[in-house]
Amino acid sequence: MDEYRGKKVLVTGGLGFVGSNLAIHLIEAGASVTLVDSMEPNCGGNLFNIEPVKNKVEVIQGDVRDLPLMRRLVRGCGFVFSLAGSVSHIESMQDPFKDLQLNCVGPLTVLEACREINRDASIVYSATRQSYGRPQSLPIVESHPLKPIDVNGINKLAAESYHRVYHQAYGMRTVSLRLVNTFGPRQFVRHSRQGFAGWFVRKAIDGEEIQVFGDGQQLRGFNYVDDVARALMIAGTMTDGRGEAFNLGGIEPFTLEHFVKVLLEITGRGTYRIVPFPPEKKAIDIGSVYCAWTKFHEASGWKPQVGLEAGLKRTVDYYQRFHAHYW
Repeated sequence: MDEYRGKKVLVTGGLGFVGSNLAIHLIEAGASVTLVDSMEPNCGGNLFNIEPVKNKVEVIQGDVRDLPLMRRLVRGCGFVFSLAGSVSHIESMQDPFKDLQLNCVGPLTVLEACREINRDASIVYSATRQSYGRPQSLPIVESHPLKPIDVNGINKLAAESYHRVYHQAYGMRTVSLRLVNTFGPRQFVRHSRQGFAGWFVRKAIDGEEIQVFGDGQQLRGFNYVDDVARALMIAGTMTDGRGEAFNLGGIEPFTLEHFVKVLLEITGRGTYRIVPFPPEKKAIDIGSVYCAWTKFHEASGWKPQVGLEAGLKRTVDYYQRFHAHYW
């Protein structure tokens, strides 16, 4: 990661789950890091997330939809990581206009600021495998049809498409990574609307019952957050693949029931129960889904390194130590 040493880097959504872990890795690589975060309620921004590097990063509380602010922040940056947004599928269906603002207008504003001020910046966007919708075949490869089944998936796909268009039209150095179920320290755990992984971890640590919807046999790909941060940094330095989107993915897929059983074995407490889907969740359920990351591996050499059990042990240990800052 020597290409980051001494370089100015901007991370939007930098106080959130992935952004804060990325910031720590960037500081370790010698970068000069600025984090911008609106601290939007329920999106996961938490100042404690950057505790290990709090004196080494610049933090700006601001909205990425503020074009004058983004013009100022992207100036002179070698790398821009566009991570700000919402990942809640349920909330996107309940308030689609808010999701549109967070997941379309925000990333588009970052692109416009770079187009006007700094076209040479390398821009990495955190896309999602939700853009595929219900899989027609597994594992999902990048040529799979893109048919999102909720508003969040549609808006994230639109933002990914903006990055492709800005590369094609303006020659900008963009790349998108389609993230799968990311888990690890600093994940939002106060409710389940930002994803099941963090919520299940919280319930297990508290010794409470975990409810698994459906039959529990739905397969998922999982990535530990350090592997994702490393992938984002690698994507920022790629010379091939500009304007493209790449899948991330885990070492192997696991059922939701297996995820829960491993988690409960680690915590030594809590229970789980298989329950029917609530109607609002059933309507946007995608069944089994996991992605092939061969294309990104061939382009960059990246591959996941942290397995599910090892990652969950690190995650549980983190929240047990810093419980007060997340519950």
